[in-house]
Amino acid sequence: MQIYDELIARGLIAQVTDEEEIRELVNNGKATFYIGFDPTADSLHVGHFMALCLMKRLQMAGNKPIALIGGGTGMVGDPSGRSDMRQMLTEETIQHNCDCFKQQMSRFIDFSDDKALMVNNADWLLKLNYVEVLREVGACFSVNNMLRAECYKQRMEKGLSFLEFNYMIMQSYDFYMLYQKYGCNMQFGGDDQWSNMLGGTELIRRKLGKNAYAMTINLLLNSEGKKMGKTQSGAVWLDPKKTSPFDFYQYWRNVSDADVLKCLRMLTFLPLEQINEMDQWEGSQLNTAKEILAYELTNLVHGEEEAKKAQEGARALFSKGNAADMPTSQLEESDLADGGIDLISLLQKSGLVTSRSEGRRAIEQGGVSVDGEKITDIKFVLPGEKLEGDGIVLKRGKKNFRKVVLK
Repeated sequence: MQIYDELIARGLIAQVTDEEEIRELVNNGKATFYIGFDPTADSLHVGHFMALCLMKRLQMAGNKPIALIGGGTGMVGDPSGRSDMRQMLTEETIQHNCDCFKQQMSRFIDFSDDKALMVNNADWLLKLNYVEVLREVGACFSVNNMLRAECYKQRMEKGLSFLEFNYMIMQSYDFYMLYQKYGCNMQFGGDDQWSNMLGGTELIRRKLGKNAYAMTINLLLNSEGKKMGKTQSGAVWLDPKKTSPFDFYQYWRNVSDADVLKCLRMLTFLPLEQINEMDQWEGSQLNTAKEILAYELTNLVHGEEEAKKAQEGARALFSKGNAADMPTSQLEESDLADGGIDLISLLQKSGLVTSRSEGRRAIEQGGVSVDGEKITDIKFVLPGEKLEGDGIVLKRGKKNFRKVVLK
């Protein structure tokens, strides 16, 4: 199966500008393509996962990826799918975030020997002269067409600033520059970027008289139509300091039955034949499919050693097996008061809640247990000696666990 047909079979492709041309380019390794990443945080997250996996698949098929870091567009902020303006970032923060991105992307993409490029659109956007831009590209954009674009509709209800209105022109200009500087002939992105991407192909056609192509990939949505990659405590990050390998593993281990096969197709590199065989699985077999999904993605992001540790730690929670790899929180003697620690503080210091009020609610709702015993008393105090040696297993809800020990 050629790469374009595989992308279709995996349910990745949403919209394309010219299917036959795109099929020809990617199947024959002739695509130099880019995907943009706005550096709004110091880590990539699960929302970027689809793009990273697509870049890896296409590079494996002989195509050349360009990871475009939005150091310039990040100064403005993409209004797509948002009801409010993004926070404005400093140049120093944006550069730090860009550096973090490259380190994480290197686990997916081979940047050696010019096999892939990472470029920052700040290199050209921040040097532009406003009047020159108006004269060079302003006439290529119809305001009427821009206002009809899906990416602006939600913002129009609350008020779209002129700053944000420029985002489509800036993204289109990126494609125009990448075409000229690196021979970039394709842009890929999320399905919510379609209008912005068409702006780029049209700008290249009008200014250079050349054809360039765009393809969007389906957003990673669960069976309820909501974006995946969010938990009660926030985004699922690729940085192990922000989301531990265990918590990353657990997120995928706990996807719904209706979503596991879709995630296996879209995100893993397992053969489609193997995944298709799982279509007949049901009941406890789906739990096996979730374990496979969680292991494969944790291995991809954090490496084999961390994936094995996370898998063993997760299994230990549901069996009498070795719990050595269970995620652990270590407390100091200074964390104790009168030789013990109250349960709310224990939840907060172990990272299972972010505030005392959240901890209080969890206890009152019957969602907290210590070594398997449910605790509903918000004034419960755990003696310090219980935390010595192997410590205790603290549980919040059905899926969040920590082994807590005293140093």
